[in-house]
Amino acid sequence: MNDRDEDIKKLCDTVRETSFAVHRFLRSGHVEKVYENAMVNRLRKAGIDVQKQYPLNVYDEDGTLLGEFYADLFVQEKLVVELKACSQLADEHVAQLLGYLRSSRCEHGMLINFGGRRLQVKKYILTEEAY
Repeated sequence: MNDRDEDIKKLCDTVRETSFAVHRFLRSGHVEKVYENAMVNRLRKAGIDVQKQYPLNVYDEDGTLLGEFYADLFVQEKLVVELKACSQLADEHVAQLLGYLRSSRCEHGMLINFGGRRLQVKKYILTEEAY
């Protein structure tokens, strides 16, 4: 494993641990924005660079800029985090994150659902071949 892979692994571990701490404190029942603000607050206190509602460009296959979407969280300028507050993650949520990764050409993403009884955290990697 190279240094870059180790860095993203540690970053994902930190985001996952932070989401567990947020869920343990807040539990389910809040709107997504509350969890977003809690994640930003705690990650920043841990010294992690995180932007919320961060605009990422969407490109066509030939590189033409088509527009932008807003990532719930963009961590260290390399990890897209999509937050949910629903009873269960659905295929549409996964498709949304993978679409964001593909169109923005970001390689790493996490999908975190605070809405269920149990916290759901999923990590996704999209390699250049998948674009």
